[in-house]
Amino acid sequence: MINQRMSRREAARRLGGSAAALPLLMNLPSLGWANTQQRRQRLIIVFSPNGTLPEKFWPDEEGAQFNLKPIMEAFSPFKNQTLIAHGLCDKIRGDGDNHMRGIGCLLTGDELFPGNIQGGSDTPAGWASGISIDQEIKNFLQQDPATQTRFGSLEFGVGVPDRADTWTRMSYAGPNKPIAPIDNPYQMFDKLYGRLADQDNLRSVLDGIRHDLKRMHDVVSSEDRRTLEEHETLVRELEQELQSSRQQSVEHAMPKLEAGVRDENDNLPALTRMQTELLVNALHGDFARIATFQFTNSVGQARMKWLGIEEDHHNLSHEPDDNDDAQAKLLKINRWYADQIAYLCQRLAETPEPGGGGSMLDNSLVVWTNELGKGNSHTLDNIPFAFIGGGMPWQMGRSLKYGEVPHNRLLLSLAHGFGLDLKTFGNPDFCSDGPLTNLS
Repeated sequence: MINQRMSRREAARRLGGSAAALPLLMNLPSLGWANTQQRRQRLIIVFSPNGTLPEKFWPDEEGAQFNLKPIMEAFSPFKNQTLIAHGLCDKIRGDGDNHMRGIGCLLTGDELFPGNIQGGSDTPAGWASGISIDQEIKNFLQQDPATQTRFGSLEFGVGVPDRADTWTRMSYAGPNKPIAPIDNPYQMFDKLYGRLADQDNLRSVLDGIRHDLKRMHDVVSSEDRRTLEEHETLVRELEQELQSSRQQSVEHAMPKLEAGVRDENDNLPALTRMQTELLVNALHGDFARIATFQFTNSVGQARMKWLGIEEDHHNLSHEPDDNDDAQAKLLKINRWYADQIAYLCQRLAETPEPGGGGSMLDNSLVVWTNELGKGNSHTLDNIPFAFIGGGMPWQMGRSLKYGEVPHNRLLLSLAHGFGLDLKTFGNPDFCSDGPLTNLS
């Protein structure tokens, strides 16, 4: 048993872990430190496009006694862990149209740079001029060895167009530094688990080298023997590090993906399910504690034929409120997105928290949001925000109504919930009242 007074970093080094492996080693429950660490607090931000149907999304009531509207019915099993906040508004203006500012300013809370990407009838624009809150929190967690993870954050996507422009990016590593989501589950699998296959090959090579060194030891000169001994030491160190990796794989088995699912519109349901499983497995393995999940893009044009809908989502969202057929189809689309996010919550809820009590959902906050409040008006007021899980020190199971407050205050609240005491985030003009009230 490792002396508990020894630092985890020093103990990990004595176990043979390299600097790159330390964040993984220090978070393995099998090493006996899990119960002495602070809990694994996670943030998962999910984006779906083209606004919502306000009367089908927002509860009429305020407080703990509220009823879920049709779009939100999928979250009934998690109602006591659900918080719905009305009145959060994207106040960021400047270059770009509302779709562009809607996604580009959603997590950054800052203006878009001038640029040459033309949208709608408004001025052209470029990338966002600030870091996004997911990356700000990731950087904060990565500074502390106790909360470091292999990737820090993971950016998932489904149906994201194969182009780089303001409409397709919501995460930013900094000003003018958009982060592309990975929307191919096979590519994400390689990012998460590709090294394990290489490690198996290396183990085989090391077994052969060790045998050859042992065989040559008695037939060479004493000087050459010292050289062989140095190589033997190197091989032992590599084997120790690989053994640590093998320990990790025992704690966290690789998921299996269905083969041959093409990255195309009609496969969005299958791709979504594959990405969801990869996300849950990656968080369970503590590969990251911050994640984003982006459905299509701002101005998303998915055709949800599996729902019996031939028109694309964006064009439907432009139809007037008195078009009953379009409204019925938009309700189906938004309920489908809710179903996918509810499935993610279900998977987190049924997965025990590694090394701790409760479920992974008890230690995660899932945020569902959008770039617009309503599609046919392109409003940036009353952006849909729903929160599910126990990852924040917030009082859940409520409907809250704010009086058109800047969403920058929500971004501040997310940072504060992780212990990051920021005074402003994004445009400071919209942060003067600090984090949101009434959350705790």
